[in-house]
Amino acid sequence: MNPFRQAINVFLFSLMFVFISVAVQAQSSVKPRIIITADPELDDNNSLIRFLLYSTDVKIEGLIYASSQFHWKGDGKGTKFMVPGREYTRYGLNLCPCESYRWRKDERFIHDAVEAYESVYSNLKRHHPDYPSPAYLKSVIRYGNIEFEGDFTKDTEGSNLIKKTILDDVPGPLFITAWGGLSTVSRALKSIEDQYRDTGDWEKIRKKIYNKVVLLPSGDQDGTNALYIQPNWPGLDTRQYRNGPNYGYGAQLVANTNNKKYLTAEWMTGYVLSKGPFGERYRVWGDGKQMVEGDRFDYFGMDGFTDAELKAKGYIVWMPVQPKGSWLGEGDNPTFMNVLGNGLFAWEKDSPGGWGGRPFNPNPRNYVDPFSNDTSKVKDLVISAATLNNRNQPDADLEVFPDFFAAAQKDFAARMNWTVKSNFKLANHAPVITLNTPRVIMVRAGQEVRLSATVKEPDGDGYTSKWWQFKTIKSMSQLEISETTGLTTTVKISPLVQSGQTYFLVLEVSDSKAEFLTSYQLVKLIIQ
Repeated sequence: MNPFRQAINVFLFSLMFVFISVAVQAQSSVKPRIIITADPELDDNNSLIRFLLYSTDVKIEGLIYASSQFHWKGDGKGTKFMVPGREYTRYGLNLCPCESYRWRKDERFIHDAVEAYESVYSNLKRHHPDYPSPAYLKSVIRYGNIEFEGDFTKDTEGSNLIKKTILDDVPGPLFITAWGGLSTVSRALKSIEDQYRDTGDWEKIRKKIYNKVVLLPSGDQDGTNALYIQPNWPGLDTRQYRNGPNYGYGAQLVANTNNKKYLTAEWMTGYVLSKGPFGERYRVWGDGKQMVEGDRFDYFGMDGFTDAELKAKGYIVWMPVQPKGSWLGEGDNPTFMNVLGNGLFAWEKDSPGGWGGRPFNPNPRNYVDPFSNDTSKVKDLVISAATLNNRNQPDADLEVFPDFFAAAQKDFAARMNWTVKSNFKLANHAPVITLNTPRVIMVRAGQEVRLSATVKEPDGDGYTSKWWQFKTIKSMSQLEISETTGLTTTVKISPLVQSGQTYFLVLEVSDSKAEFLTSYQLVKLIIQ
């Protein structure tokens, strides 16, 4: 190669590296912004308790009540409503048309959770300075489109908050979860469309939203994603997760041997239920509670009855009864577990995944690029090349996903313990990892890269560390890691890698406590 051209290439490579490093550092220093929308399902209540314990890691922009096909309030005017084929017309039932469905009068489970948070806030602040004030959390609670399933015909306090936050000029992504239906989110988007579609600002507004909003739904629980969002906002970044930890109803039925202990009545009692106001609000099997009195689908709080006996009482027993005090479910966790600040940076677009699972786009088709005049060109809305199109990837081709469940449960238990410990020294805290080298590195095929880090153990405990490659598919080249333990290592890139590929390396550090806590640092190696 011409020496002058070679010098230019080296300069451009260095410049690109500086730009990427600065961008990553700036991005890493800003907490992800997130809006929670939730219906009053049992596992939403539990997911909310866990989420509030991790409010240190995010900037909460909204806590919004939502409806779904499983829960809606009604308009309070006697209007009867139903959608054919829903659960209230199955199992031999004929419960609707009805004025309200599985919605408690004066429902306030979000308020209740925040008030429980308020009662333990002084303890939480002793363990982490970034917990938001209860007053702030109360200020962002709203009721969304909760009257009927899938109804987004009018603006609500919740949809207005979402709209305002979408349109603000705060940099960085805005994550919007849907633990229930998407009608409140749909209303916010529809209101924006109605305001701007016939103006000269429409394309600018739409592009801003495509670049900013990340939708994190727990499925399409009221049909509004298919009915409105997908057809009208085809470029919206929508993510779901698979292959990761199972936080849902009946997780204990399929858990492996290593994870079963974290779902038992013994573990739940010792590490969750006994931990003050949050433990009192947490739902488990046989706890004697119902979200709505007389709910024929909520038999989980009943104790001392067999499946057959519950059916005889009129309950719809759709999963077998479990031991009293055992795990019930936190099925909406995957929508926010990848936004946590555990060092995996699983909320970034090119992430291989995290405590919430492996990312994929749930809308299984390609769309016409909304910003292209050439309609023959399609835009693949897979999150990025780093996910390797895994929404279309056969499971047989996917690399086995790391088993993060135990780490997530132990970390949850530690934070539950913070709520009842006013002394920092009487609780455990995860190690803090600082990379001494950049987190994003441009590399060439065959190159060797030296990596190092330092660790601070907040409790003065010992720790263990290991480096491992976070692969997405089995055919990815294997990185040669010189030292898999310790805080310093050298990584050799295969000479067979292709330009544009991204490889991921993880430094994992666990403290030396019996119920050890784990932190991570994800390193990206981008092949130039």
